Amino acid sequence: MSGNDINRRKFLKLMGWGGAGAAVAGCDMPTTVTLEEGKETVVSYLVPEEYVIPGVGVWYASTCQQCAAGCGIHGRVREGRVLKLEGNPESDVNKGKLCNMGQAGLQNHYNPDRVRAPLMRKGGTLTQVTWDEALAVLDEKVGAKSSIPGSRIAWFTGAMSGHQLVLLNAHLSSLSSSNHFVHEVINNAVARAANKDVLGVEQPVYHVNKAKAIFSLGADLVGASTSPVHFATQYAEFRSAPRGVLIQAEPSMSLTGANADLWLPVRPGTEIALLLGVANVLIAQHGVASDSLSSEARAAIGQYTADKAAADTGVSKDRIEHIAKTLKERAPSLVLTGASAESQTHGYQVAAAAAMLNVLLGNVGTTITAHGEFPFPDLAPKSGNTRDLLAFADAADKGAFDVAFICSTNPSYTAPAALKFNEKLAKVPFKVVLTQFNDETAKNADLVLPLASALEDWGTHVSGYQPETQAVAMQQPLMEKLYTDTKGMGDILLALLKQRRANDYGQFNDYYSYVRAAVTALPGDFKGGKSDEHFWSQTLQKGLIPVPSTVKALSPKAVAISAGIEDRDANAPLHLVPAARLGMWDGRHANSPWLQEQPDQISKAVWGSWAEIHPRTADKLGVKTGDTITVTSAAGSADLPVYVYRGVHPDVVAVPMGQGHEEYGRYAKGRGVNPLKLLDVTKESKTGELALYGTRVKVAKAATAGDTLVRFGGSETQVGRKLVATIKATVFNRTESKGA
Repeated sequence: MSGNDINRRKFLKLMGWGGAGAAVAGCDMPTTVTLEEGKETVVSYLVPEEYVIPGVGVWYASTCQQCAAGCGIHGRVREGRVLKLEGNPESDVNKGKLCNMGQAGLQNHYNPDRVRAPLMRKGGTLTQVTWDEALAVLDEKVGAKSSIPGSRIAWFTGAMSGHQLVLLNAHLSSLSSSNHFVHEVINNAVARAANKDVLGVEQPVYHVNKAKAIFSLGADLVGASTSPVHFATQYAEFRSAPRGVLIQAEPSMSLTGANADLWLPVRPGTEIALLLGVANVLIAQHGVASDSLSSEARAAIGQYTADKAAADTGVSKDRIEHIAKTLKERAPSLVLTGASAESQTHGYQVAAAAAMLNVLLGNVGTTITAHGEFPFPDLAPKSGNTRDLLAFADAADKGAFDVAFICSTNPSYTAPAALKFNEKLAKVPFKVVLTQFNDETAKNADLVLPLASALEDWGTHVSGYQPETQAVAMQQPLMEKLYTDTKGMGDILLALLKQRRANDYGQFNDYYSYVRAAVTALPGDFKGGKSDEHFWSQTLQKGLIPVPSTVKALSPKAVAISAGIEDRDANAPLHLVPAARLGMWDGRHANSPWLQEQPDQISKAVWGSWAEIHPRTADKLGVKTGDTITVTSAAGSADLPVYVYRGVHPDVVAVPMGQGHEEYGRYAKGRGVNPLKLLDVTKESKTGELALYGTRVKVAKAATAGDTLVRFGGSETQVGRKLVATIKATVFNRTESKGA
């Protein structure tokens, strides 16, 4: 270790194994650790190995970084270029499958608009500089030469885990700072808070494939969910024989809703009434015991009879009774909530009521179980939310920070206009943005550091949702860097740490040597007795490190649940739904032509934005599909082409997220509308999360025509021509033999 002695316990802590690793018997590793293997030359894939045959691809394992799910991938490399990505069968997260966003990781890597060298603001303009110049400035701001108190330095990132998080926390520790804000627009922070209170854990395991009936309040299992590929795979098993029944209730039809047996349009803010109404029927008509509930919850359920719930939600009494009967008779069942139900003023109450309903139905222990406890807390995932966006903006507005690092997130784009994020960010004297692209946030930076793509970089990751087994996922470069002046986040963090803690981190030549040292430093029990070299090679081949974990039974608790619903607003009668879809996600993939040209799962629209409204609403406005409407909130207005269809509640206008970029490259800039900018800065009452579905708007026919709505496909109706013959299910069951 460059001549420095370091004891085992401290070394394991530097490597992120300080929790369980330090407690394991240490006789398999000497007190004085050497890292000579970290000094080896990494041979580029452009220099063919002996076994490489020209024209024949070789597959390497890594980890997808297109969203926070952490799917394992295999990349096909031929003549030094990565050409195709597929799922890694070794990964329990995605089991060899990969979604459209994961496949499009190639275009993220080869995108011509990537930042290729550091940029520093000089005279009001971002000008290209060398890495030596950039690091010298950082040394003055946050290094050993800095006079800025660590408490005035902050990191603002997307979801993080693994050894990148270990190094980031080490950097904050070297500053004596705890200012780490983690932001993700698409998250399950409200459900995590409710699960913690009701079930005792933030993130239980949902066994979708074991359920016989699912009642979902906006959970987009096969679309934009916590782990899209995992839940889509489980959903396919749920639909196989014996076929499970899915009932989906939401304000605007998601991809999962389009696949449901029964889809129910629900006005945002009334989901709690629907859940309590179902619970009332279960207790009153089906004899389900309510002893496990709090007195407040029993009072709320008693208030919401099926008639009362029907009056508030618009869902008929018969439907509510049908939902309760289905959940009772088709056990085990599962009740889930998603963004549309959780991201409201009283979203916590909805998520808590859903968890309570699972307790009533006896689903806990069957279709809902506890996660295994991850043995290395330093590597454990730090999930993102919108609460940290609001907190960071507030702190910046008060002048709390002198330096802010922003990485793997684009808050200047995702923040509502009403938050005035850019004005507040401007109050931070020095802003450093680590990014692959010149996005909206990079435009406001004082220093832009160009990141290597996920296909060029090293790393380790821990999925925020690990279904059955616990593992540390490996990320390795699939090819040599396209642009030599880009660096991985791990390398940048290591450079910052060397400026402050050279004695601890100076021995690591680069992030590769750090990651390799970390992996091979695992105690022998985790390596199965294999040599360091053998274990390292095996880890790269498999793409992950399985780790043992302990699973404890869930312990449900009685919590108070209120029954209030949101009132109507005559001045702004419609609810704005900023719908999340696979593809554009939260806007991070708008610079991918593959995903721009892929037809939307619902409207089949491409390369733009649109507003989805119900035919009844369209009739009132006098518009049809393709016409332009103006959507106005307290924060502003936007003109959008209309898509008229029945898969949306009459009181809702849905605008998919992802478009409306002012920067972010040629494929994203100046295209469509960003619905996040129209949101009010309204908070969820319990958690403080931004209520994404809590904004009211008014809609009018636009004075002039706007963008053209480009769609694949034709009409959703048969226009009375009966091109496809249909009969009622009762008739089919009566006339068709079971053996046919």
